[in-house]
Amino acid sequence: MQDEILLTPWRNFPVEDTDPFAPPDEEKWDFVLVSNIHQVGSEKENKRKKFLDELSKKGFTIKKIEDKKLFYGVRAPNQIFQKYQCLLRNPDRMLQNPTVHHDIPVTTRIRIVNFILQNTMTPDLEKLHDLMKKKVFEATFPLHEKEEVREFLKEKWARWRDVFCQQPIEKIRCYFGEKVALYFAWLGWYTYLLGIAAVVGLVVFVAGITVFNSSQVSKEICEAHNTIMCPLCDQKCPFWLLSDTCTYAKEELAMELINNLQHEPRQYQHSYFCSTIVLLLVLVMIAVLIGIAHALVIYRVIATALFTQSNFEFLREQANTMAVMTGAVLHYITIVIMTKVNRRVALYLCDLEQPRTFSQRENNFTVKIFTFQFFTNFSSLIYIAFFLGRINGHPGNYVRIAGKWRLEECHPSGCITDLFIQMAIIMLLKQTISNVMEYLIPWIAHKLRKKQQRPKKRSMMLGEDEEVEDPCKRQWLSNYQLNEVNVFSLFDEFLEMVIQYSFTTIFVAAFPLAPLLAFCNNLFEIRLDAIKMMRLHRRMVPRKAKDIGIWLQVLEAIGILAVIGNGLVIAITSDFIPVQVYKYTYSPCMTENSTGVDCLTGYINQSLSVFRIQDFEPHTKVPEMLPDFVRDEIKECRYRDYRNTDDYSYTVQFWHIFAARLAFLILFEHVALCVKLIAAWYVPDVPQSVKNQFLERKHSNLRKELSMMEYSTEV
Repeated sequence: MQDEILLTPWRNFPVEDTDPFAPPDEEKWDFVLVSNIHQVGSEKENKRKKFLDELSKKGFTIKKIEDKKLFYGVRAPNQIFQKYQCLLRNPDRMLQNPTVHHDIPVTTRIRIVNFILQNTMTPDLEKLHDLMKKKVFEATFPLHEKEEVREFLKEKWARWRDVFCQQPIEKIRCYFGEKVALYFAWLGWYTYLLGIAAVVGLVVFVAGITVFNSSQVSKEICEAHNTIMCPLCDQKCPFWLLSDTCTYAKEELAMELINNLQHEPRQYQHSYFCSTIVLLLVLVMIAVLIGIAHALVIYRVIATALFTQSNFEFLREQANTMAVMTGAVLHYITIVIMTKVNRRVALYLCDLEQPRTFSQRENNFTVKIFTFQFFTNFSSLIYIAFFLGRINGHPGNYVRIAGKWRLEECHPSGCITDLFIQMAIIMLLKQTISNVMEYLIPWIAHKLRKKQQRPKKRSMMLGEDEEVEDPCKRQWLSNYQLNEVNVFSLFDEFLEMVIQYSFTTIFVAAFPLAPLLAFCNNLFEIRLDAIKMMRLHRRMVPRKAKDIGIWLQVLEAIGILAVIGNGLVIAITSDFIPVQVYKYTYSPCMTENSTGVDCLTGYINQSLSVFRIQDFEPHTKVPEMLPDFVRDEIKECRYRDYRNTDDYSYTVQFWHIFAARLAFLILFEHVALCVKLIAAWYVPDVPQSVKNQFLERKHSNLRKELSMMEYSTEV
C-alpha cells in the first residue's frame, strides 16, 4: 500500500484548490482525522469511507498518510469561506462584486471546517461524533502550524520566565480565537485586582497579630488562670483553663446553511413536564451534597471523641483542632470526587432538557455545574461559619447525634478560628495538588504518547526513507502526539477560577489571606494554562465570543453572596458585635463613668456563663474527668454563652446582642450593595482606551474595504 494517497473529490474545486501536487512546504491542511488500520472490507472501514466520500462531495481535498495509524488531512474549498463572507457581510454588495472578498482569519477557517466536520452525515445517518464513539475515527484536531503568531506566543507567553509580563491578548485572539482570549484577558485583570486585595488582606492579618498583645480582651484571656471552663466532650475530656487559649486568640445559523443549504432551524420548545423533572433532580442532587456536609459534621464529632481517648497526649490536648484539620482534608477529597460526579449529573440533566443550540446548552450546563460545585465546596464552610457551636445546646442539655455523641463546639478561641483553619487547608490543597496534577498529567501523557508513536526504523534502501522526510507526516505525527483537547477544557478553567473567586470573597472576613493565596496561584496559573495550550495540547478549536458569557452573571451572583456572607461572618461568627455591645452598654466606661480603665475590661467574664457541675447529665461521669487534687473543690465551670445561672435561660444581654447583630447585618448589606452599585456606575464597563482601539480598528477596516471596492470598480 502506498504511504500517501490523494483522494480526489467528485466535483471541480475552485481555482485555488486545483493543484493537489503542490510542494510539501506549501501544503496547508485544516484538520487531521486519525484512524486505526482496519481490515479491508470491515464495517469500520466502510463507515470511514462513507464519511470521507461525503466530505469529497462537499469539495474537500483529502490526503492520506499511513504510519502506525491512518492520518487523513482535510482541506476545505475556498467556496465555503466565500459563502460565509457573503452571508455575514453585505449579500447585495457581494453579489454585485463577487470578486471582492477578504481572506478570513485562520481561527474563523478552523471554526467553520470543524462545524462542517461535526455536522456532516453519512448515508447511515451517522455524524463524526457517532463514528468516534464506534472507534471508526480515533481523533480529530486542527494543526499547530509553524507560523509567526505561534512562535511569538511560545517565546513570549508560554514560558515560566514571563510570569510577571503582560499577556499578548491580541496575539492569543489571532491564534486561539475570541473565547480563549477573553478568558485570559479576564484572568489577567482578575489577578491584577487580587494583587490589591492581597496587600489589604496581608496588612489586616499582620495588623491583627501586631495588636494582639496590646488588646484588653487578649490580656484577660491570657491572665484568666483561675477561670475553669466546662469540658468540651463527654469522656476523658478534662476541665480546662481559659488561659490555655491565649495563643489562638492571636454564530451558528450561517454555518448551518453553508454546510447544508436545505437546513431548517430547530424550533423553540418548552416542556413543563421535563422542566419539573429536571428541577426535582437538581433538588435531589443538592440534598445529597448537603447530606455529605452533614456526614463531615458527624465525622468531626466522632473524630473529636476518638482523639480525646487517644494514648498520645498531643492528640488529647488538640482533639478539637485535629478533628477540624482532618475534616478539612476529608472535605477536599469529597470535593475532588464530587466534581466528577457533578459533571456527569449536570450533563445528564442537560440531555434531558435538549437545548436548541450549543450556546444554550453551555449556559444550562454552566448554571447546573456551578450550583452543584457551590454546594460541594461551601456547605461544610457554611455550617462551620453560621451553625457550629450555636445548635449544640449547653452543659446539662447537649444536643447529641444518635443520642450518644455531642455536637462539636467551636474552637476554644472562637468559631472564626475553625473557619480560618478549614479555608486555609482547602485553599492550600486545591492550589497546590490541583495545579501540580494539572501540569504533570498532561506532561507525562505527552511523553508517553511521544514514546509510543516513534516512527518505525527503516533501512536506507532507495525510496524507503521518503515518508520520513515528508513535512506533512512529521507535522501530523507531532500534533497527534500532543494531548487531546477536552471539549470542556476552557470551561473547566473558568469554573476553577470562579470557585476560587468565591473562596476569596464570600468568607474573606474570616480568612484575609485568601486573596494573597489566590494571587500567587494565578501568577502561575496563567503561564501553566499557556504552556499546556501551546506545548502539551493539540490546537483548540476557536470559538467566537463577545464577552465571557453567562460567567458574568455567575460572578455577579457571587458578589451578592459575598456581601451577605461577610456580613454574616462579621455579625454572627466573629465577636465584633458582642464586644461593641459590651463596650457601649455594659462596660465600666458606661456603668461607672470610669475614664482611667480600658472600656473592654471585664468583657471576657461577662461573655461566659456559669454552670453548676451538679447539673451535668448522669451519664457524663464528670467526677472521672476531674483532677484528683481539685475533684472535691470545683463546684462550677464556665462556658461561652449568655445564660442565667439559675435556670440557664437567655439573659437580657443575649437579646441585646441578637438585636445588634440583626441591625448591623441589615445596615452592612445595604451599605455594601449601594457601594457596589455606585462603583459599577462610576467605573465604565469598557475602558476608554479599549473603546478607542476598537473605533480605530473599525475605521481602518472600513477605509481598506472602501479602497478595495474603488480599485475593483476601476479595474
